[in-house]
Amino acid sequence: MESCRLFVAISLPEEVKAGIEKAQAELRRALPEECVRWTKREQFHLTLKFMGNVPADRIESLLFAVQRVCHAFPALRLRAERIGAFPNVKSPRVIWAGVHDREGFLPKLQPVVDAAVKEFTAETAEGEFTGHVTLGRARGLKCPQAQTFATLAAGMAERDFGEWIAGKVEIIRSELSPGGARYTTLAAILLDGGAAPGDVRRQASHAGFDE
Repeated sequence: MESCRLFVAISLPEEVKAGIEKAQAELRRALPEECVRWTKREQFHLTLKFMGNVPADRIESLLFAVQRVCHAFPALRLRAERIGAFPNVKSPRVIWAGVHDREGFLPKLQPVVDAAVKEFTAETAEGEFTGHVTLGRARGLKCPQAQTFATLAAGMAERDFGEWIAGKVEIIRSELSPGGARYTTLAAILLDGGAAPGDVRRQASHAGFDE
């Protein structure tokens, strides 16, 4: 049966991406290129749930499930700031820029979305949610390089990348290829009601290295 590799995410405005990209460039200059697989600017987004492969004939039901829970949430006033890493800045595996909202709706929306898509995915919950935009995935950083990153991250603890209103979540398809993943937005679902799941808005595919 045909399936699609999907995730649910919130997009960032270009001015916020530009600020994050500048911080990423500072990190890239300080860390060996072969030790980090960097995410491209056009691939910066806030992931709410990675679902993996979903049968194509279940996607319409998935869209309805996500819309039902999004209807209860208002548009989010989000802010991107500071640089961090999972599991921590001293042993970085995933390098990120943090995202949060003052009203506290984002950490409530994510587990509700997670629960709504549970029947459509074999991917399990990843523990406590931390809103973030992935900047790169480290591989083989040695102690001096990890220390360099920790120092840079500490210096970026107060870095502000901007604020925006997020009025929708997106269902995005990720197609893997030797040159990286290619993304296509299958549907944009408005928060606080809005677009019907059948209102599928196609976008041009583009290459990236995140989900």
